[in-house]
Amino acid sequence: MNKLGFGFLRLPRQDAQDENSVDLKKTCELVDRFIALGGRYFDTAYTYMNGGSERAVRETLVKRYPREAYELADKLPSWKLKSREDCGRFFEEELERCGVSYFDYYLLHGLDQENDDLCERLGAYEFMKELKRAGKVGKIGFSYHDSPELLDRILTRHPEMEFVQLQINYLDWDSPSIQSAKCYEIAVKHGKRVLVMEPVKGGNLAVLPEQAEKLLRAEKPGESMASWAIRFAASLDQVDVVLSGMNTIGQIDDNLAEKTLMSERERMLLGEAARIIREKTAVPCTGCGYCTEGCPKQIAIPRYFALFNEYSRSPKELWKMEFAYSDVAKTRGRASDCIGCGACERSCPQKLGIIGYLKEVRKVFEKNG
Repeated sequence: MNKLGFGFLRLPRQDAQDENSVDLKKTCELVDRFIALGGRYFDTAYTYMNGGSERAVRETLVKRYPREAYELADKLPSWKLKSREDCGRFFEEELERCGVSYFDYYLLHGLDQENDDLCERLGAYEFMKELKRAGKVGKIGFSYHDSPELLDRILTRHPEMEFVQLQINYLDWDSPSIQSAKCYEIAVKHGKRVLVMEPVKGGNLAVLPEQAEKLLRAEKPGESMASWAIRFAASLDQVDVVLSGMNTIGQIDDNLAEKTLMSERERMLLGEAARIIREKTAVPCTGCGYCTEGCPKQIAIPRYFALFNEYSRSPKELWKMEFAYSDVAKTRGRASDCIGCGACERSCPQKLGIIGYLKEVRKVFEKNG
């Protein structure tokens, strides 16, 4: 059993502080390894790495492999649409950036209530059907971040949507905000295939609190923590693809290793691990970076939350995180620069109270001014 897809969201960089600086040499090595081990599915989006993701697809995959060697998924940025004409403009730009003439999978990106309303008003759903009729895309669907009730309404209105991409991992399975299990059940109800995003929750499930890791290692000593997370999602019957944003050869080898179906006992153990993780995590941020795109103060929100989580786990090593915080703040806005406009919270797939969390970050890292 292996359903792994290669997500081009977290690619290796030449400069860790610059998400536009994709390391193409290292990415080529990752693509080569993925394909050599039998991988075929690649996923990108217009907004990933400020367009650098799509350009990396062209340079590392499209120019180097025959079109039949891979399947490529891309996404129409729903929240950027201002008119029906924008649909075609974005689509053609994506084809050009990626260097292809069609996409195997094409998605409306990031549907929630606001973006669904926008897509209905501007005819984006009809545009998707037109693309499929014209043979410019293979399968059409959407990525989703909202309630199971809205998902039910969308799939009822648009039975032509062939699949839905959902955030599914064992930490969010019973989450009252993400509601992974309930959204999955809606997809099953409508007979839609499921693509999984964030199975390792932005890498958060690759390194676990000591107590949680001991629990899982006692059951399977040789299995990585990331493999537990991948296997949880891949074991769901309706799931076709489990996306992982990999940036090392080791991650690809581990994620593409043969997987067995998850037993009920293993699911129970993951439930206990999830309880431990929730107790130890200050901010459940996946580091996707959607929050920074519209920030008027250019605050490095995901980086600050990662440092805050490090501090929460190891408060005695605060001085290390303070140095890192100061370094980032030399070129980006500080937590105290937040004006409370809410742009970040509206774009956050995790529905985090970012403004409140930034106040906590400020208390820790800016207490000396």
